Amino acid sequence: MGLFDRIKKAFTGEQNEETEKQEEVVEDKVASDAGDETETKELVETPVEDEAAEDEEVVEESQERATEELDSQSQELSADEADNTENVEQADDLLTTSEELSDEQTEDSKEATEDEADSTVVEPEVSIPAESAQTEETVQEKYDKGLEKTRKSFGERMNELFARFRRVDEEFFEELEETLIGADVGFDTAIKLTDSLRQEVKLKNAKKPAQVQNVIIEKLVEIYEAEGINENNKINLQTDGLSVILFVGVNGTGKTTSIGKLANQYKNEGKKVLLAAADTFRAGAIDQLVVWGQRSGVEVVRGNAGGDPAAVVFDAVDKAKKENYDILLIDTAGRLQNKVNLMNELEKIKRVIKREFPTAPHEVLLVVDATTGQNALVQARQFKETTDVTGLVLTKLDGTAKGGIVLAIRNELHLPVKLVGLGEGLNDLEAFDPNDFAVGLFKGLLKEE
Repeated sequence: MGLFDRIKKAFTGEQNEETEKQEEVVEDKVASDAGDETETKELVETPVEDEAAEDEEVVEESQERATEELDSQSQELSADEADNTENVEQADDLLTTSEELSDEQTEDSKEATEDEADSTVVEPEVSIPAESAQTEETVQEKYDKGLEKTRKSFGERMNELFARFRRVDEEFFEELEETLIGADVGFDTAIKLTDSLRQEVKLKNAKKPAQVQNVIIEKLVEIYEAEGINENNKINLQTDGLSVILFVGVNGTGKTTSIGKLANQYKNEGKKVLLAAADTFRAGAIDQLVVWGQRSGVEVVRGNAGGDPAAVVFDAVDKAKKENYDILLIDTAGRLQNKVNLMNELEKIKRVIKREFPTAPHEVLLVVDATTGQNALVQARQFKETTDVTGLVLTKLDGTAKGGIVLAIRNELHLPVKLVGLGEGLNDLEAFDPNDFAVGLFKGLLKEE
């Protein structure tokens, strides 16, 4: 089954579900009406006094149960409040400000002996339990929910376009180009789509707005599929030995958070995970990664703020090798405004890694924020010029109407998206599935013809 056929099936499946629900409501109403007479007869035969007595007993029993439940809940809440107070105090201790840490580190460095190591290992002292499995959502359901804003925004743009035009002419295609660019699918994609759409509309004799919109979606899916041939969306984990994954990206994209979530996932899969806080440019980044290490129950190799990030990586690689770790996740600085320094820093880190593991790093993942739209595309292009990016982590996809940026990244940069953030929870960083993404994005945009 082709991707567009799968999208149509998902779309028609939703329509069928709505129809079935309506039919069930009608059937229930008919059955309810048919049983009214029987119920009326039974009610008439029941003595009124017996009914009143039974009602009083039910009320008394319910009041007693409610009192017992309230007492029980108040005891549980008291215990929970005590636990929460402890957790808040621990979190406050961990999340101290960068200025305080910098002062403490300055004092510590004065007292440190010459033989003391540059980097330290932070062991997980307090392991905050991972989220419980609540209501299990399928990956497709997460994509459907995460892309809801994008579908709505795209649909509104298409409705506005068709409201302005009575027929499909050259002016319509020019407006369509602007509409697609505004939907963050990318300039090249918009041009490519409108060029191929001119002939397709004529061939399919599409005249009604619903028909034309469905042809537009079909062509978008075709372009999306064509650009993704031989694309590898899987993380390159080694089956034998250490897997080293380097994370790059500007500050504020969710880089450190993504590392923490991925560490938690691998830890839950039974892998031995180590984190390296090599973003020494920001003390806050070091502290944040330490907190994620505590939360996920994994060790973190850290250095002092302003120190040499390559030294931190050296210690992390040495520890990972000696203690037989499965995965090493390395956080790096994202000073894109100074490309030369950033490039030199990343090259130095890679040299340190390759001394012990010649084939590493096995992934260089660029983390970009989906909510920034075209800015994410610009960042991806610049980082691709600066270092050898092997894939993307697209964060905050659930909080934006600019999910169309995935099409632009695939079509213009030919970089595979490997991970996507579909929520704020620990388990909401998902492996990217191109087909699930396409179904989640496009199925809600099809129209009944």
